[in-house]
Amino acid sequence: MRPIIALILFCATLCFATGGADNALAKEGRIQFGVSAGDPTPLSATIGVGYKSAIMRIQGMGWKNGTDDYWCALRGGLAWTFFRDLPFNIDLGIGGGYAYAEAPNGMHKALNDANGAMYVLPYNFEETLDLSAEIWVHLYGIYTQLSYPLYYFMDHTKPTLLWRAGYMFEI
Repeated sequence: MRPIIALILFCATLCFATGGADNALAKEGRIQFGVSAGDPTPLSATIGVGYKSAIMRIQGMGWKNGTDDYWCALRGGLAWTFFRDLPFNIDLGIGGGYAYAEAPNGMHKALNDANGAMYVLPYNFEETLDLSAEIWVHLYGIYTQLSYPLYYFMDHTKPTLLWRAGYMFEI
């Protein structure tokens, strides 16, 4: 929770510090806030900080419903924006991320209960850690993100394409 609070304070400080009309960062800097849905996690919050056409984004979220029923993910990336001054723009870059999820498995639990011992895990899990090429396509704040994993550091579950769709507000 402390890193999230620190990041929000950093963004707020950056917003107030760039308030002067003659300040170059105020003219060329940008901050993005957004929310999206997709793969590998159902919901994600996004924060981006950029200067001119370069942008760095961090996105992530987690959810816990109970023992063996949760997911969490964190992704980050650097990108270059093309057609930045138009309502439609494209970001090309590189990113990486980590995702982990556990979900209850009733069949495994029943098998363990029937045998009186734990032969299999009573839950399913997925875990990935990757380095990806990314493309973001924006139109009036609505965006789609496609990430093609180039290399997996952890390959328990290997999706061939990661995607997200959401809305992003830019200051």
